[in-house]
Amino acid sequence: MADPLLIAGLGNPGPKYAETRHNAGFWFLGRLLSQAGVGLRAQSKLQAETARAVFHGRDVIFAQPTTFMNHSGQAIRALVDYYGITPDRLLVAYDELDLPPGVARLKEGGGHGGHNGIRDMVRHLGDPGFLRLRIGIGHPGHKDAVTGYVLSRSPADQRAEIDRAIDRAIDVMPQVVAGRLQDAMTALHTHP
Repeated sequence: MADPLLIAGLGNPGPKYAETRHNAGFWFLGRLLSQAGVGLRAQSKLQAETARAVFHGRDVIFAQPTTFMNHSGQAIRALVDYYGITPDRLLVAYDELDLPPGVARLKEGGGHGGHNGIRDMVRHLGDPGFLRLRIGIGHPGHKDAVTGYVLSRSPADQRAEIDRAIDRAIDVMPQVVAGRLQDAMTALHTHP
């Protein structure tokens, strides 16, 4: 079997933040875990909750940092070191202000785009070449409103759009885990 793939969802821990936009990465991971039929368990030394399963024929480690979003890099660094994960075998799902609700995009490498969780990951990993799943949450319109926006709930119609985008992202996971990234991108990005 191929070397394991690490799929991480980013967000903030605890019930206070569970339904906030910043936790879109956790929402994605939760749906993926349900599909894989596994549940997370605490790994305090890794600052994360993890699960492991054969998923679409590949050894996959699922992880949810227990650090706050802005310190996601600490947990991801601990996970990649512990499991021997290279950037090409790391997929990170997170909320994206620059995409509208209902849109999800796969991206290989790149900058942090102002996302503090990704900024911290790049700082801790020293390599921005990991795969990203950017889940659109929309933008409040002004940068001063961003913090309150990402830490609040979406209206029901927007949340439904975000959930639909997550469903479409989950539909392309068989291609992602098989290493057919271009196929996955084409399928996800050409969806109406």
